[in-house]
Amino acid sequence: MPPKRLFISDFKNGQGVDQVFLVREKDLRTTKSGDMYLRCTLADRSGSLPAIMWRVAETIYNSIAVDGFLQVKGRIEDYRGATQMTIDALRPVAADRVDVADFIPVTKRDIEQMWAELLEILRGVKNKHLRLLIKKFVEDREMVEGFKKAPAAMSMHNPYVGGLLEHTLMVAQAAKALLGLYPAVNDDLVLTSAFLHDIGKIAELSAGTSFSYTDRGQLVGHITIAAIWVEQKAAEVAAETSEPFPQKTIDLLQHIILSHHGVHEYGSPKLPACAEAYFIHFLDNLDAKMYMTLHAVEADTDPTSAFTAYMRELETRIYKGSAKLE
Repeated sequence: MPPKRLFISDFKNGQGVDQVFLVREKDLRTTKSGDMYLRCTLADRSGSLPAIMWRVAETIYNSIAVDGFLQVKGRIEDYRGATQMTIDALRPVAADRVDVADFIPVTKRDIEQMWAELLEILRGVKNKHLRLLIKKFVEDREMVEGFKKAPAAMSMHNPYVGGLLEHTLMVAQAAKALLGLYPAVNDDLVLTSAFLHDIGKIAELSAGTSFSYTDRGQLVGHITIAAIWVEQKAAEVAAETSEPFPQKTIDLLQHIILSHHGVHEYGSPKLPACAEAYFIHFLDNLDAKMYMTLHAVEADTDPTSAFTAYMRELETRIYKGSAKLE
């Protein structure tokens, strides 16, 4: 019986390791004395780890495939306050020899339970046109399966299987909790937009042994894809009911989707121009920032520091002690 797998999140300094990892990145470098060495990033479903191997022949480097698997023997060490692995030996491993589930990050939450909770919130939508539109999306089995599996992002927030559903549910739950404070805001429009604002990521991102952008994702992007899908599903509703779908409703939904990143620099073709658009923008941003800050604290490996490492995307280091007051 093979030994129980240890995951990266459980590694301790000084620990010896001999098991399979997924290769995220690789780089062949040269020391001052002219020797070549390997720098790479190893990963499993719990996280990633920088690794180094000294005196590497170019043939060994060429045998390593990014998004491929390696049997690695080495040891966990502290390097300038960060954890890394020093590799003593390695060999490529075929994908059919590993359990891929060990290497794809997955939400810690129950996917079917989250989907049920999201549907329960959407049942609160009263506008008949929006209810029929939501029904068209929910009845699209291929789209729903993609929605349950997709990550919310490549790396910034919820970057794992089920991440898109988790993020969407959080935005919808936050919307439901706050809508009572703003009675002039259209509840139905907000809840429908909470569901649809990132749905284009189903087509933008692909998930295999790693997450990557699809050609459509690179060329069109999830914001535009979602806006197109709203138009298409509205046309399906109109064909089924023999009634025109209100163009104003389509325009508002598309506007909220197109503006939900809030600024042009972050990919929004439009800036928010109605209360509901600002509502979704800030809730989307809130959930992303909460994930980024809380995950940074949880994943930090330096117990001696009161702050995490510098986070380029937030332009700061996160203080780790705010959850506990004296």
